Amino acid sequence: MVRPRLILVLGDQLSPALAGLRAGDPARDLVVMAEVAGEAANLPHHPKKIAFTFAAMRKFAASLAAAGWRVGYGRLDDPENRQTVGGELLRRAAATGAGEVIVTRPGDWRLIAAIEALPLAVTILEDDRFLCSEAAFAAWAGNRRQLRMEHFYREMRRRTGILMDGDAPAGGRWNFDAENRRPARADLLRPGPLRHAPDAVTAAVLDLVEARFGHHFGRLRPFWFATDRAGAEASRDHFLRHQLPAFGPEQDAMLAGDRFLSHSVLALYLNAGLLDPLDLCRRAEAEWRAGRAPLESVEGFVRQILGWREYVRGIWFREGPDYAARNRLGHSRPLPAAYWGGPTRMACLAEAVAATRDEAYAHHIQRLMVTGLFALLAGVDPAEVHRWYLAVYADAHEWVEAPNVIGMSQFADGGLLASKPYAASGAYIDRMSDYCKGCGYSVAEKSGEGSCPFNSLYWHFLHRHRALLQRNPRMAQMFRTWDRISEDRRAAILATAEARLAALDRGEPV
Repeated sequence: MVRPRLILVLGDQLSPALAGLRAGDPARDLVVMAEVAGEAANLPHHPKKIAFTFAAMRKFAASLAAAGWRVGYGRLDDPENRQTVGGELLRRAAATGAGEVIVTRPGDWRLIAAIEALPLAVTILEDDRFLCSEAAFAAWAGNRRQLRMEHFYREMRRRTGILMDGDAPAGGRWNFDAENRRPARADLLRPGPLRHAPDAVTAAVLDLVEARFGHHFGRLRPFWFATDRAGAEASRDHFLRHQLPAFGPEQDAMLAGDRFLSHSVLALYLNAGLLDPLDLCRRAEAEWRAGRAPLESVEGFVRQILGWREYVRGIWFREGPDYAARNRLGHSRPLPAAYWGGPTRMACLAEAVAATRDEAYAHHIQRLMVTGLFALLAGVDPAEVHRWYLAVYADAHEWVEAPNVIGMSQFADGGLLASKPYAASGAYIDRMSDYCKGCGYSVAEKSGEGSCPFNSLYWHFLHRHRALLQRNPRMAQMFRTWDRISEDRRAAILATAEARLAALDRGEPV
């Protein structure tokens, strides 16, 4: 008798064409899926994130069963559930006599290590849902000292033919950043992302999550995410038709009271496996070629998927398990309480954290240039910053979050990913948002109790890291500007920053 094999499917692998499923045999093998506390509570994950994952898993398991697979599904409240992925595999192996596990490579080094340590024969297959294979990224990276996304992105455009006219980029340019960095105006007619009413499966999961994880940071209800492929595709189509045309120009903008602007909020579906990245890029391109969306919007959207998403995954795999522990700047301050909803007078930080609390979402500029920027300037331990992002956002998985936070946001890899730290003063936030108008601090002031904290902390950051950063040609102008400020003025700015940092160390709100 041929022994069955276990085909492990994780909560971010909800794709019918998953490598592990292609390698399996429905007549022989058992698909193993499980909702386990070991994953849901290894960090204080946002309740919406947990609910989305569990509901989507339950529906995907049902679709596999309908397609003829035998599925061993462990619900969180099943008394026999071992509450870890490894434990559930061992339970199913004991019940079926299986001695082999087939798994598509997880996007978390901790989970990879746990699976490899099992007393079973483990086969880990490459996750070929990504458009750039591990080998292809390694070949591109070669011996480069700096791995710049722009160069990688152009290679991916050539390789896929997306937004290409023969050998040339569509429109004669590789990117339209100049057109895509504009402030936005309040508009009550912006359609926003498509909202889905919870069905019976999702409602049951919401009750379970509320009972087990209601104490985690974040509001579970109202819950409006899609939890199956059909809903994700409806959200995709809604974005392409109604939001994509305006996406480009205002993708870097921030507005109080408008949490989504024209952002797609499709990353959680894409990262869970409910949408296909190449298909999404091709559909966006089709909108431009049909004259329904401008090229600058389509290129900006494609860049996030074909360029940035594939690039950070390549970085994550190439750099290995220690990447998330890097701390080139030596930052060690604890994450301020404001990130968990504590009080703050900073309007921008309050807005970004409130959106995170309510939606398990904040768009990329809020993440990079508000919460990420403040953590960078304040010298917060990058590992704490990484764990926070991983916990609070519904689209967050280690493979995408670690490079974004450790490399781009916190410069903790010393410049492998980013050519310079994403450091800025309050002037950037004032230029790209309306937050400063309602803030308890003055963005025009660089020192003193009423001054914007970003201003003094920005100069303090440059001052304390000068030995490392002044050799960077992209930072030279900033240091020349600092040196032109009078000595008394510089002393006042640094004293203000020191007072802010001392207040943070005392646990006082900023």
